[in-house]
Amino acid sequence: MPTFSFVVKDQEGKEIPSSQTAKNEDSLRRSLESQGYEVVSIVRTKAVGAKRAKASMFKRVKLDQLAQWCRQFATMISAGVSLIRCLTVLQEQTTNPNLRIITRDIRDEVEGGNTLSGAMTKYQRTFSNLAIGLVRAGEVGGVLDEALQRLAGFMEKDVELRRKIKSAMTYPVIVMIAAIGIVAFLVTYILPKFMDMYEELGVGADQMPGMTLALRNISYFCRDNALLVLGIVVAVVIAVKLIGRTRIGRRYLDLFKMKVPIFGKLTHKVALARFASTLSTLLQSGVPILQAMETVAGTVGNSVIADAILDARASIREGEEIGRPLRDSGYFPPMVVQMIAIGEETGSLDSMLMKVSDFYESEVETALNQLTAAIEPFLIVFLGVVVGFIVIAMFLPLVALISNLSGAGE
Repeated sequence: MPTFSFVVKDQEGKEIPSSQTAKNEDSLRRSLESQGYEVVSIVRTKAVGAKRAKASMFKRVKLDQLAQWCRQFATMISAGVSLIRCLTVLQEQTTNPNLRIITRDIRDEVEGGNTLSGAMTKYQRTFSNLAIGLVRAGEVGGVLDEALQRLAGFMEKDVELRRKIKSAMTYPVIVMIAAIGIVAFLVTYILPKFMDMYEELGVGADQMPGMTLALRNISYFCRDNALLVLGIVVAVVIAVKLIGRTRIGRRYLDLFKMKVPIFGKLTHKVALARFASTLSTLLQSGVPILQAMETVAGTVGNSVIADAILDARASIREGEEIGRPLRDSGYFPPMVVQMIAIGEETGSLDSMLMKVSDFYESEVETALNQLTAAIEPFLIVFLGVVVGFIVIAMFLPLVALISNLSGAGE
């Protein structure tokens, strides 16, 4: 089918340019007029075989942009705007080029008879299993606007949580980068100059203090084997990433993240908050419990927690309660298990899970504030100790040399 570029006016008189494939100009005009548009102009642009822009596999759509997209989508659906028209408007007003192309392709798929959720499955790098599952449930239940509103709310909460974590980690990361830069400068540039000066003054290695010799050896090794050190660092990073792509490796890495001191508890609480929030959102949207559990396992972001969720799903399929396998895993606190059990007994599992989510989101925020308050002085002291050690190690031979000269002069 040929492709046409056209300009239409909406009910407010605003002109909207767009493009679309159609059998011919008349069928396209009838389609646009049936959607409530006033056709201004239609021009045939290119044939079906012509090249069209495609969504990039490497350019991700930011979560906040996707949340805004869903919120606007839900607002137009709840106002009674047709699905095709909603997608056309979203295509025109989104600022992300990749999301604009994706929206155009989804609109074309829907115009061709596909469902919205079916069209979204083509872009699983952009739309998560949660998003597709909620949209599918909204289509089946005839409450697509509510499903999109819940999805937008969930994404906005996730964006806010990530923003808080990023904000809390910004200062420590900056201090660590500064510390590494200062230490590298002192060890690779300043220290060798001191060593050359001591050599000219006749201070041999046997006359240097132990800490100065150790620092000198480290400095020379880093200077002479810079590429080797860099290669080792890069190799370790690549190895960790490759290990993380395997099922067993990913499980051990996720387990390590939850066991590491200080940050482990925070990682655990984030995973629990995401589990409760995601499952509550799915259940409120009418997604069946088995499908909801499977979706949550794929979106929780921690394979250890995901395995416990899948075990609970298997128990539900066999007619058992959801709480026992969660309790047996050892990664769900008694409070969470008990609230889930109460929710099952009272038929209010979704609301109980939302309370659990609110509790752990509050816990995460408190933990982040405490971590930020504790880590700042620790990093400053650590930086002071390291720099102080280097400075003392550099000047100790000079102090000894001056003392010897003073003693000889007397």
